[in-house]
Amino acid sequence: MNSHAGQGHTGADLSETDILAALFFRVLNLDREHLDDPQRDRFILSKGHGIGGLYCTLAEAGFIAESSLQTYLQFDSDLPGHPVRQKTPVIELNTGALGHGLAVGVGLALSAKLSGRAFRVFVLTGDGELQEGSVWEAAMSAAGFKLDNLIVIVDRNTLQLADRTETIMPLEPLEAKWKAFGFDVHTMDGHDVSEIVETIGALDHRCGKPHVLLARTVKGKGVSFIEDRAAWHHKIPVDDQVSRAIQELE
Repeated sequence: MNSHAGQGHTGADLSETDILAALFFRVLNLDREHLDDPQRDRFILSKGHGIGGLYCTLAEAGFIAESSLQTYLQFDSDLPGHPVRQKTPVIELNTGALGHGLAVGVGLALSAKLSGRAFRVFVLTGDGELQEGSVWEAAMSAAGFKLDNLIVIVDRNTLQLADRTETIMPLEPLEAKWKAFGFDVHTMDGHDVSEIVETIGALDHRCGKPHVLLARTVKGKGVSFIEDRAAWHHKIPVDDQVSRAIQELE
């Protein structure tokens, strides 16, 4: 899809794929026939540049037509390069600039508490995104309002656009940071779907704390010449790279 479009975020798409599969096939209370159900779970892709991975997941899960993937990033396509709810109904929030998703997720989770509804709010962030101050302002609010219906998942692939996160702006000790902000913290293998599902299923939604899942991932997971390379943040496969990548994934 990225190759056909001539642009995209291949590395970021592949690092999040197993997380998205776990959510949309095993976790989320979300019916494609009733997307306006006020009790539905909410999902926000805060790392909006990973939209290619989300579109593929939505197609596989039947929320959008698989044939529409070939229109990705074309003029006036329903599948633009970042999430747009006016284009794709299952999308809850338009995201692009990093650092916005968690704040809105906090608002949604708070609205559920105030209205007595039981839905959960899931926010998928990138680890480079955690360098945004707005993320930590939102985290303080989430703990302050005791939003145990909020689940933050961090795609911890240790890479951002140009280099390692720890080189550009160190995040560690990340687990201790989230604990200090009042979160219930769990670390998991972000490529083990069973572990992701089990970890989410075991969360205590009456503990009075918001939850964060630090998902250990590999940028470009599954393709040897893409894996763990910063250059593939915004690079696309060309020529025989596409067939090689698909062969390795299969």
